[in-house]
Amino acid sequence: MATSKTLFFNVKRNEPQLVVAEKPTPNEIKQLSDIDDQEGLRFLLPVIFIYPPIVGGKLDPVKIIRDGLAKALVFYHPFAGRIFEGPNRKLMVNCNNEGVMFVEADADVELKRLRDGILSIWPHVEEFMCKVEDCGGIIGCPLLFIQVTRFTCGGFILGIKLNHTMADIYGLMLFLNATSELLKSASTPSFPPVWQRELLSARSSPRITCTHYEFDELVSDDQNPKDNFIRASIFFGSKEIQALRNQLPTNPILSYSRFDLITACLWKCRTIALEPNPRELSRVSIVVTGVLCRSPLTYALDLVQQAKAQASQEYVKLVADLLVIKGRPKYATRLNYLVSDITSFRFDKFDLGCGKPLYAGVPLATSTISSYSNSKNDKGEDGVFVPICLPSLAMEKFQNELKKMINCGLISKI
Repeated sequence: MATSKTLFFNVKRNEPQLVVAEKPTPNEIKQLSDIDDQEGLRFLLPVIFIYPPIVGGKLDPVKIIRDGLAKALVFYHPFAGRIFEGPNRKLMVNCNNEGVMFVEADADVELKRLRDGILSIWPHVEEFMCKVEDCGGIIGCPLLFIQVTRFTCGGFILGIKLNHTMADIYGLMLFLNATSELLKSASTPSFPPVWQRELLSARSSPRITCTHYEFDELVSDDQNPKDNFIRASIFFGSKEIQALRNQLPTNPILSYSRFDLITACLWKCRTIALEPNPRELSRVSIVVTGVLCRSPLTYALDLVQQAKAQASQEYVKLVADLLVIKGRPKYATRLNYLVSDITSFRFDKFDLGCGKPLYAGVPLATSTISSYSNSKNDKGEDGVFVPICLPSLAMEKFQNELKKMINCGLISKI
């Protein structure tokens, strides 16, 4: 049962089913790349789509999505396989068409009861996702866990957990777009899938020629296991973005994107809230000193832009080399803030034939990772939704720093 201060409801899940490709597919073994199988990607990535009641109310989203998956898996057949671990922990996919996990569910509540504000649904997110405790979700398990939850009003939620070693958000978007196209009578996807994982593998003679701060091993790298972490979500609308721009110098040479502004703002507020030793390193894939906390927003903005410029094709190859040489280390977590902007993928436009979603994106953060999604606030204004996760003692200070920077209360605790 899911609960909140004012809402009680039940979600009844049917027995899980395996959805396989509707036609025979190649039975083969495919290697993941040296970027794909790193330790830091061995987790399930949650993605959620919230749809309003279907116009006319005659279409069953469960049947629509299940049929679409069976069609898309003909072309994206590795998704229906199973990952196994070879020598030196190398990950490979056995394309055996065992299928993706699919769960049909029903909630005894109207969808609007969970949407008295855009952020109010997030305390209940796990109710709309498959439970995967029995297999751990990575080795020998389905690569996609999908749950479709119908509401009494006719609205529904599509909840997905994706094995992140298999694909990133862009890869999932291509798969879902193919599902939508095939449901609408297309004979093949407009973007046929291409494997070519060798492009992201280490060279035959791997080498390390630069410093990779994101993989630096630090003493006491993990957070205190006794910390009580709190999840929260933030909405950046036009008013909040303008408040950040107002802090910048009026210099026509400088050009900062919305992503730059949000990342610099959150990175600075988060670092201050965690109260690090001023001599410690704080990262957004770059190295800085304690000066970040007492410098203006432009300082963090410049560093964010430097980090974006660093991500060249050559740098990706060097990362693959490092992962092989050092045995696939996990990225640093101590004072490291990993951010992912998926707003350009326009998941909020994804139509399975049931209309566009009210929200689509990655709904939850970990203690080190946040994703930016397109969203609307409770007034219907467009903006960016950002989940965040911090120790309880840091969350209040983070909120205070954020309010000082943009002068409004826009954070909602989960």
